[in-house]
Amino acid sequence: MIHLRIVAPERCAHQALDLLESSPSVVNVIHLEGAARKPRGDVILCDVAREDGSVILCDLRELDLHHDGSIAVEMIDTALSDAARAAEKAAAGLPSDAVVWEEVEERSSESAELSASFLAFMVISMLIAAVGVALGNPVLVIGAMVVGPEFGPIAGVCVALIARRGALARRSIVALAVGFPLGIVLTYLASLLARATGIGPETLADSVRPLTAFVSHPDATSVIVAYLAGTAGILSLTSAKSGALVGVLISVTTIPAAGNVGLAAAYGDWLEAGGAALQLGLNLVTIFVAGMVTLYVQRLFYLWRRRRHDQASERHAAGPAASAGSDDHAAPRRPVNP
Repeated sequence: MIHLRIVAPERCAHQALDLLESSPSVVNVIHLEGAARKPRGDVILCDVAREDGSVILCDLRELDLHHDGSIAVEMIDTALSDAARAAEKAAAGLPSDAVVWEEVEERSSESAELSASFLAFMVISMLIAAVGVALGNPVLVIGAMVVGPEFGPIAGVCVALIARRGALARRSIVALAVGFPLGIVLTYLASLLARATGIGPETLADSVRPLTAFVSHPDATSVIVAYLAGTAGILSLTSAKSGALVGVLISVTTIPAAGNVGLAAAYGDWLEAGGAALQLGLNLVTIFVAGMVTLYVQRLFYLWRRRRHDQASERHAAGPAASAGSDDHAAPRRPVNP
């Protein structure tokens, strides 16, 4: 279940109430008339089955109350209520498979910001990866995969393209375009320093690094693993089960490959650097493709559910479309954004 806290302006408060009360997947509807002060309006509280979360939110947004009011969404971990169970049964599907698109877009937006902490994690993870590759230590390479924050903006690009969010796409692309080059350059400089001071090895040789050689030697297996990891990563982002995300990060070699580019360039091993750059490019492209395919399929299911909801008798009896004829301020019906 998800919990909604709605501040509805007077012009559409009763429309919102009618909409919520008419849906069998909405329970625990509470109306506090005139309780909100900033912005002014009525406060409406309710619980919605996760399966119909985006459908109900789309209905509410058609009233434009999120412009002069607000809609806050919270996840409910436990709900001890027969009415809540009935609401979940009324919504087709399973809660763990349902996608709340507003939640996904917000989560993607937060993880796609070009912040100081994002850049710091990018640099730190590549430095760890470079040490792991130089020493042939797979534990450090795995650690770098876990620390790396690059999956956030990668997922942000996929979500933005499917949901048609230009601003999110730009922020995500900028984060990747700045984060990867910065990390590679600083790893290159750090590797030069380590080599000059004798901390690093004298040369890079595949013969002494058999456990990390895969970082700069892409093959068909690399593409398959990246595709599967990208799919799993998007599923963990969109579903209620996000525990698989750490495992996904361990399965993708974007950060180790980027770190190896800087490391190999510092040692003048351009063949190694080129192989690592190719590995990085293949992984990024494959993850993008896998993410977009997964989101597109999920979006199709949402649009199907949305159309079925729009055709339901209670939607036409109490929703925005039915109220438009009796309320001059009612929001016009808009097509569903694919």
